[in-house]
Amino acid sequence: MFPKVFSIGSFFLPTYGVLVTLGFLAGLSVVGKLAKRRGMDAQLVMDLGIYVALAGLAGAKLLMILYDFDTYLKKPSEIFSLATLQAGGVFHGGLIAALLVAVWYLRSRKLPFLPVADVFAPGIALGHAIGRLGCFAAGCCWGDFCERPWAVRFTDPEAGRLVGVPLGVPLHPTQLYEAAAEFAIFAFLYLRSREQRPAGTMIGLYLMLYPAARFFVEFVRSHDQPNPFGWPLSLAQWASAGLFLVGFWLLRKSQRAAT
Repeated sequence: MFPKVFSIGSFFLPTYGVLVTLGFLAGLSVVGKLAKRRGMDAQLVMDLGIYVALAGLAGAKLLMILYDFDTYLKKPSEIFSLATLQAGGVFHGGLIAALLVAVWYLRSRKLPFLPVADVFAPGIALGHAIGRLGCFAAGCCWGDFCERPWAVRFTDPEAGRLVGVPLGVPLHPTQLYEAAAEFAIFAFLYLRSREQRPAGTMIGLYLMLYPAARFFVEFVRSHDQPNPFGWPLSLAQWASAGLFLVGFWLLRKSQRAAT
């Protein structure tokens, strides 16, 4: 749709990168506000956000490389190419890496895991929603062929060259499906965070709501890679199911602790 903000020669500023950055800053702002509301050290919590963001970028790209391992095995130089650097990666890989780094940081700073995770949940949803608008602008993460009135057609040759999206073909706007779901999740969690909830409630809800949305979006999303072991579900759907169960466990644990 609009993959470049501007370009000078071979250099260009990708719209995706701009929106991901804006999403990160918006999400971090929400996290800082909620941390202060909960009486936490907002600076320590926001520093965690920076560590988590860096880990998320690395984890997302690592899982992207694993998805296309055969391609990168044949051309290892592609790992360090500009195309790989500009690619968004796979969100689930970023989320898992971010959670692991978060656990390490929280333990080293002696911060409570669940209360801090709760203030992050709405910010993650908001940041991810804005980031998905970046996906739509770039043309990546496109959907399957769609005959519905809301189908979209990507026409910018640069989008086709950069991410490989089919041009002129009506497709499901899967990026917008996810963005809409994440904006709704953000609004739901932010409103609920106005009241004191048992520790683990917000992050538990997020880990149930987003994976559920992603699970269903995957049915109309285009996949270059076959499903693992010939199963009917994609790898992202299996990851979503696992995260949903983690979220359910956290929510149940928080409810039991409150009784």
